[in-house]
Amino acid sequence: MKIKKFIPAIALWAMGSSLACATTVGFSQVGSESGWRTSFSEAVKDEAKARNIDLKFSDAQQKQENQIKAVRSFIAQGVDAIIIAPVVETGWAPVLREAKRARIPVVIVDRNVKVNDDLYVTRIASDFKEEGVKIANWLMNETQGNCRIAEIQGTVGATASIDRAAGFNEVIAKYPNAKIVRSQTGEFTRAKGKEVMESFLKAQSANEPFCAIWAHNDEMALGAIQAVKEAGIKPGKDILIVSVDGVPDYFKAMAEGDANATVELSPYLGAPAFDVIDKYLGGDKNIPKLISTTGDVYTQETAADEYQKRSSK
Repeated sequence: MKIKKFIPAIALWAMGSSLACATTVGFSQVGSESGWRTSFSEAVKDEAKARNIDLKFSDAQQKQENQIKAVRSFIAQGVDAIIIAPVVETGWAPVLREAKRARIPVVIVDRNVKVNDDLYVTRIASDFKEEGVKIANWLMNETQGNCRIAEIQGTVGATASIDRAAGFNEVIAKYPNAKIVRSQTGEFTRAKGKEVMESFLKAQSANEPFCAIWAHNDEMALGAIQAVKEAGIKPGKDILIVSVDGVPDYFKAMAEGDANATVELSPYLGAPAFDVIDKYLGGDKNIPKLISTTGDVYTQETAADEYQKRSSK
């Protein structure tokens, strides 16, 4: 009888010990400015739950100062690791040094940070420049390199904005008759994308209409589509719409003929981030400084099927 009582006691102790030792991870997210960003946050939360990780989630509402406060709070709480999806590239060195002094590993996801790479374990992200290259190549092929382009940029100082613009511009520089004639930030939001496009349409010459709208993400493109429709212009026909992300609403717009192409940006960054953290905490420090993925170009031809698949997830 004593043995029978002793075994359950050991089991209960082991279970309690296991729960007490669950990994705690702080995650500072940019915000919820887009459907893609929301999907990204949910994917990280779901992955943490599946792995029994105690995730401390902080929404920065697109403000870096909120992110820095959150990271300092994570450090004070003594989390095992920190994940940061940074609003902008600069201004991170002081707080990352604090994390390093506390011996808390940091994983950067999505956008980049401009610091010495010994201040973080790795960055997991798409190749934003390659996204710009891919969508520009599609547009140049579609227009034979003859196009007046309205560009709606993302948040000023954000890696995605900087690199997507660089990749796109690198391609169109090879085409003398392709030119960005209007460019302004839409801050990665649908409402701002609509507002910017309305101002572009008011300013454009009737004799020199836009050939295409190049938006740095789908949300701004969807806002621009609204503005174009309200101006009595047919998006996807009278003016081409190209973007990056691959959110369900944009696939719907492509299926309906209102948008033309997008490069997919996967929101499923939680699994690789937690894999790196497990590896690092387990003692394996042989981790590359960049883990990179880049999605494919999607167009109207497959948009209906893609919308069906993505909206049912």
